[in-house]
Amino acid sequence: MLHWFEDFSAGQELVTPARTVTEADVMSFAAWTGDNNPLHTDAEFAAGTRFGERIAHGLLGLSLCLGLIARTGVFEGSAVALLGVDEWRFRAPIRFGDTVHCRMTVTGTRLTSSGTAGVVGRWFRLLDRREDLVQEGRMDVLVSVRPEIS
Repeated sequence: MLHWFEDFSAGQELVTPARTVTEADVMSFAAWTGDNNPLHTDAEFAAGTRFGERIAHGLLGLSLCLGLIARTGVFEGSAVALLGVDEWRFRAPIRFGDTVHCRMTVTGTRLTSSGTAGVVGRWFRLLDRREDLVQEGRMDVLVSVRPEIS
């Protein structure tokens, strides 16, 4: 359900649908980013690492947060621009077959001087099926105010 700037308030939480991370996801991400690090793409190499197996790219997890939040429809049509990624931390690996979802908490809101949009502070937590924290960080977004009905 679409939200405008006025629909957000500090402390509000949104939980996204879940998604299973597949080998195809990781290989596709490697192909289109050019990041073919063997930790992600070579099973024999990865077996000898501290993880014991291939893992997903950290930035794939961050990207999944944006995709999962898009699936809720909350920002579809009202988001103007992603303003930045701050304080992002990679807490645990994402393994092939892990099912993840996001919990997004609104940290605050601020109307811009133009009055046509506002900044929505957002803290994301990417969690696995056991609710263990995989990644977290801030991604603030500029959101339009509700259009006036003439």
